Amino acid sequence: MTFLSPGMLVLLAVVPIGIIVYRRVDSQRRARTAQLAALGFTPTTSRRRPRAPHLPAAIFLTALALMALAAARPQVKVGLPHREGVVILAFDASNSMQATDLEPTRMEAAKIAAKEFIDAQPDSIKIGVVAFNNGALVTQQPTSDRPEAISAIDRLTSAGATSLGQGIFASLSAIAGTPLTLPEDATPDDVADVDIGYFGSAAIVLLSDGENTSGPDTEAVAQLASTAGVHIFPIGIGSTEGTVLQIDGFSVATALDEDSLKQIASVTNGAYFNATDSTTLTQIYRSIDLRTVTDPKLTEVTALFAAVSIVLLLVGAVMSMLWYGRLV
Repeated sequence: MTFLSPGMLVLLAVVPIGIIVYRRVDSQRRARTAQLAALGFTPTTSRRRPRAPHLPAAIFLTALALMALAAARPQVKVGLPHREGVVILAFDASNSMQATDLEPTRMEAAKIAAKEFIDAQPDSIKIGVVAFNNGALVTQQPTSDRPEAISAIDRLTSAGATSLGQGIFASLSAIAGTPLTLPEDATPDDVADVDIGYFGSAAIVLLSDGENTSGPDTEAVAQLASTAGVHIFPIGIGSTEGTVLQIDGFSVATALDEDSLKQIASVTNGAYFNATDSTTLTQIYRSIDLRTVTDPKLTEVTALFAAVSIVLLLVGAVMSMLWYGRLV
């Protein structure tokens, strides 16, 4: 337990002072009763002495102690349950994303679609960002801070080849919250041997043109995601007609490979979208099975202490009146 106003704990001194005063008053009352008895006077009341004569006083003092604690504004850690899910935005950051068949470029179109998606998500969804080309990097761990996620997206640039498998695998690592590794030239069996646990409250939004040029095997990694309960929602970036891109003096033809992206969605029980389907992208989070988590948070309980102290004061007063016909 912690206190927002710990200086007010000095009021607890009223408890030992109250005990001293009560014992003195009780001693004086007993002395007067004994003097009257010696003179032949007897009490006129028919009340019998209770078995716990000091109980009302103890209740009063407990109430005073609780009032002093309430004045110090106590805080306790309370587990507050809430619904939570995780979405990883996995960006294709390969050279082909520089193509202009989707204005202004595929990369910029992907960023626009991702930002619209983030804006549409409820507070219960944490957003993470992964960038991949022939390798992959978690550029933003899952967070509820929307500006942080958007800043991570704004920093993305494109270069290199494309490995959809690396992008999905790095996304699973971000979801699991622990680094996952695969051997070089990993086979589908190597991928299947990875155990990351079950994360039914997570999903991956894969923003890519679908052109895969390096390993690991995309279908094997998608199957790993499916086993972990993670749905993948690929978003096709580009046009199926394609375009020609100039890279380091070479002309490279590139086109949206929807079949590859649809296969990933099918394996993971997700759904394929096109980057222009901004209205349907906002519905992705509804496919996520949100989990209930309990986070211990400091919560002020001043009102509780005050309420209990008032109840004890009333109980003590009633008991004192019934037993002795007086409050003190």
